[in-house]
Amino acid sequence: METTVAIAAAVFAWGVVSSRMGRAHLTAPIVFVVLGAVLAATTGLVDIDELPTWLRPLVEVTLVWVLFSDAAGIRLSDARRDAGEYGRLLGIGLPLTVLAGWALAAGMFPELGVWLALLVGAALAPTDAALGLPVVTNPAVPATARRWLTVEGGLNDGIATPVVMIAIAGAATAEGLSDLGLSEAVVELVLGVVIGGVVGAAGGWLLRRARRASWADEQLAGIAVLALSLLAWAGSVTLHGNGFVAAFVGGLAFGATAGPRGANELVFLEQAQSLVSLLVWLVFGAIAGPVLADHLSWSVVAYAVLSLTVVRMVPVALASIGADLDRWTVLFIGWFGPRGLASLVFALIALEELDSAAQEAVAVITTTVLLSVVLHGVTAAVLAQKYGEVEAGRTPAA
Repeated sequence: METTVAIAAAVFAWGVVSSRMGRAHLTAPIVFVVLGAVLAATTGLVDIDELPTWLRPLVEVTLVWVLFSDAAGIRLSDARRDAGEYGRLLGIGLPLTVLAGWALAAGMFPELGVWLALLVGAALAPTDAALGLPVVTNPAVPATARRWLTVEGGLNDGIATPVVMIAIAGAATAEGLSDLGLSEAVVELVLGVVIGGVVGAAGGWLLRRARRASWADEQLAGIAVLALSLLAWAGSVTLHGNGFVAAFVGGLAFGATAGPRGANELVFLEQAQSLVSLLVWLVFGAIAGPVLADHLSWSVVAYAVLSLTVVRMVPVALASIGADLDRWTVLFIGWFGPRGLASLVFALIALEELDSAAQEAVAVITTTVLLSVVLHGVTAAVLAQKYGEVEAGRTPAA
């Protein structure tokens, strides 16, 4: 109960001072990771070998809401406007990032094997739109760059999810923890796409028609969307499909059919997602210490540094060839690919599925996310302002 009091007080306090802390470059992930570590150290409630039963539902619901809301929040008008650049980032940059991360993990940590190395590469490929918020909301940054980062952050976690799920299934089979073959995992992914698409499209269409007929109470529309995301996930799992893929595709389908006012109906879902995200960051802080204590090494730290720099920035540069982007824009977009909640949730799911077999892979992901939280958090405002000044100086000459 004392821990519950501390967590509730911390969430309330963050709601009171979040804007002020943001101006001091203290983001929610930084604060709640530290709080989790402090609670774990002072209460002794964390046992990495026996994780609490409520952790998996919390993690799964968090990922469902992140995938659905990120996908549904993408405005089609923005996507069409810069479709070529998004295609480069997501169709070239993201696969290259996964492959580079996979190859680097396999080379630096041969004991991981093929599947866990793929898990590391795929889990660390998506960027976190929430961690990048200080950049994409900064008016000093040109609107085009902000749109690119927003759309990339909203879609790449969903695109990486099937690869992560296949990696976990392959690792579980290799460790003898599951008899689910890769063919069955692929079938689950396909079912998730179909079920999520049907649920999301039907839900968006029904809500749009209900608004026109004045059937829907505006106060309850947000709750309906939250329930729709859970319906896509749970419905897919019930029918032996992949629930996370269903949530992502359901969000895309909802955004395409709900109409312009559908964005307003995502507010409640986004607020709920923000709350559970704080709890996940807190749990992350609590379990990061024990995991890192057993597996932290210079090679793990080196991988984290390379993942945030070379593994991210080189694919972005290669994907930008022929896109008529200046050097500073390529560098800016390449650097601001923070690893955050999606990577963390993937790691926690792997820890739940694979237990001790995944601990070294989780340590690599954990170290990278921790480093990203700090580095991207403290550089966001400064580099965004500097980049904005550089681009503003170039505009008249162009």
